[in-house]
Amino acid sequence: MIQYGLGSTAGLLLTETLDFPEKKVPDFLVGCSILSARQPEGIAGFGRGLDSLPSQVGAKKFSYCLVSHSFDDAPVSSDLVLDLDSGSGKKTAEVSYTPFRKNPTYYYVNLRQIVVEGKHVKVPSEYLEPGSDGNGGTIVDSGTTFTYMERPVFEAVVKEIGKRMANFTVATEIQDLTGLRPCYNVSGQDTVSVPELSFKFKGGAEMKLPVTNYFVLAGDGAICFTIVSDNVVGTGLRGGPAIILGNYQQRDYYIEYDLEKERFGFKRQVCA
Repeated sequence: MIQYGLGSTAGLLLTETLDFPEKKVPDFLVGCSILSARQPEGIAGFGRGLDSLPSQVGAKKFSYCLVSHSFDDAPVSSDLVLDLDSGSGKKTAEVSYTPFRKNPTYYYVNLRQIVVEGKHVKVPSEYLEPGSDGNGGTIVDSGTTFTYMERPVFEAVVKEIGKRMANFTVATEIQDLTGLRPCYNVSGQDTVSVPELSFKFKGGAEMKLPVTNYFVLAGDGAICFTIVSDNVVGTGLRGGPAIILGNYQQRDYYIEYDLEKERFGFKRQVCA
């Protein structure tokens, strides 16, 4: 029995041969479930472990473009490209890159600044730089839904957003219902201007998020911030990365993991 998340899966580990047009991958490790509860039909791991999909097929880089749809059943798939024979190390046109930090498990990146409407949010350095104990720093994870921030980082970002949304009433009932915050009542407004949010990385790469990637319509004329934190008030690190860049914030971006050159790349792109 393999137990994980909120559900469980019972099954077998098998090896198969993957047959690509120009390459065969023998002894490819795959798990076949016999019985699953509250789990998706399939899970592909893209981490740095030896049993991840990129590691097993020997991918030099992989990329994806996540379609922009929010919690619906639209039959639309996102693109995934595995580059097995890159070898050239060339940069992809119009893609901004930032180097990965060395780590055997996660894709750590050097996030230098979080910017709200042109203002640099003051974040303590211990949250931006991973320590020797493994706490702190930023990782990119396509398997995490909403971007996560340790509470001190989250509160600093929300404070700056709140200053620029002071003309709107906080929708406390929607916050309680959704678990998201802050939420604002924008009913009766023809247009709503929300503060810009961007992430600046080492090397000058900047990810300027579209509004739909960090605010969502939540019903009853409310919008909610879609970056989350834990529910425990405190100033200490909970352990592990302090910031996780999740897939909701990556939508409508071409995202590239260059494993050969050890760099993370991205560019705005309509994913359809």
